[in-house]
Amino acid sequence: MLGLAGEGGGGVRGSKAIRMTGVTESRTDAGDDPRALRLRLDLAYDGTDFHGWAVQPGLRTVQGTIEGALAEIFRRHGVQPRLVVAGRTDAGVHAAGQVAHLDLAPELVASLRPNNVQRARQGRPADRPPTKEANFADTSADCSAGAEDEPDVVVHRRLRGILSAHRDVMVTDVTRAPAGFDARFSAVWRRYQYRVADRVRTFDPLQRHRTEWYPAALDVEAMDAAARTLLGLHDFAAYCRPREGSTTIRTLQNYSWHRGPDGVLVADVTADAFCHSMVRALVGACVGVGAGRLEVPQLAALREDRKRTNAFRVMAARGLTLIEVGYPPDDELGIRAVQTRAQRTLPAPRPLA
Repeated sequence: MLGLAGEGGGGVRGSKAIRMTGVTESRTDAGDDPRALRLRLDLAYDGTDFHGWAVQPGLRTVQGTIEGALAEIFRRHGVQPRLVVAGRTDAGVHAAGQVAHLDLAPELVASLRPNNVQRARQGRPADRPPTKEANFADTSADCSAGAEDEPDVVVHRRLRGILSAHRDVMVTDVTRAPAGFDARFSAVWRRYQYRVADRVRTFDPLQRHRTEWYPAALDVEAMDAAARTLLGLHDFAAYCRPREGSTTIRTLQNYSWHRGPDGVLVADVTADAFCHSMVRALVGACVGVGAGRLEVPQLAALREDRKRTNAFRVMAARGLTLIEVGYPPDDELGIRAVQTRAQRTLPAPRPLA
């Protein structure tokens, strides 16, 4: 089983858990129903007051907040659709381009029809869901309504309405997922950015929730050179927090550093997937180079050692943002999901000449 992008600290945050009241539901996954409608959700959130993505009892999480909103939408059915996410972020990590999907059973889609919303308000039963023989992809066509009443549009509109009270999480788009799409397994890359303010420029307090502070000048050219030595398919055990049953083999597709217009150092990191705390460890190693504590060649040597080390520190979560998740063309989504589920391995070493 492959691990995903799990970044950020696991510490307890200061805000109270937000609980949707008046909802008694069971979490459900309709993915095994061939008639289920799969929706893609594009998300953005400020991770400062969240205990990460994944649901945790009694704690406020991104998944829990969005699934709570879904439970409000479908509360009369007593079920709560389950989200599958491209990359699980940890406490304090932000996202500008997170992706998730959910599957809606036929009766849930039917409940979104305008006539059934009105029936629910009047306490009357909804129309019967489509039969097994029905072409479920076309069930919205009999609503005698426009595109604004399509299931994806309705779910988007209602989620934005419910989540608008929170201000730190937003569903930026909801669309019907193409055949074979899986938010987690169909992804071909995840791209993160990490921001570090050093003493070269004055720290902007308005950016404090998405920028880490380093109390000395850093050599960005050395950091960029060190980052590039780590590219490729490797075992990144030295840069990952181990999880039982998960591989630490990853393909680091891009890792670079530059100083932005505001003087802040920005790391741009892209990989097929990330293991737990990998991005923040990679950033910490390069900060060590920029501060003069490590030499450029040491980073690749540490990687090849495949052991956790205290040669550098894992950076704080607040500087990290998931920027974007990449997917192949629609006709390759299904095969990509199959390939991703396979266990990663390193290529066999070449024989000596």
